Amino acid sequence: MIFLALYDWPSSGAEEGPKGDVMLNCLCRSIKSTVLLSSVTGGLRSRTMCAQVADWKAAKSIYEFSVVDIDGNEVSLEKYRGYVCIIVNEPGDESQIKVFAASYKVEFDMFSKIDVNGDGAHPLWKWMKDQPKGHGTLGNAIKWNFTKFLINREGAVVKRFSPMEDPVVIEKDLPSYL
Repeated sequence: MIFLALYDWPSSGAEEGPKGDVMLNCLCRSIKSTVLLSSVTGGLRSRTMCAQVADWKAAKSIYEFSVVDIDGNEVSLEKYRGYVCIIVNEPGDESQIKVFAASYKVEFDMFSKIDVNGDGAHPLWKWMKDQPKGHGTLGNAIKWNFTKFLINREGAVVKRFSPMEDPVVIEKDLPSYL
């Protein structure tokens, strides 16, 4: 499943953000306002996700892509404009992820299965891996579940984190983009 965590530091002085904070506490304890987007990648191979970008290399931001949510509805990533996002691939199928999310009482956006590697990879993932800050340490392929991409408010990849990256490291990087 791909988790897209959206961060929007409260500019109005509000202390509470959208529901979904519980799931991200292990990642970012100090960040308020989160929404989590996801898409299943069972063994890094998955079913469907939709993009309107025929030539993904021409895209300038994640906002040019569309995805299919866990219930089969097409969603434009334009919906998340202005948020700092973390996009993460995660294993499991839709029903497993729904049960997992329900056990944490989170209400974040979740998305259907996709390919993250190879010719059949979703255009969003091809685009993120191709960005200057989206390259992996040992090549661009997604090596395992929980590879994370930090996306700034303009929809650009600003950092890629390995599956083994400590959440504390990610937490330290977030404030400079909020």
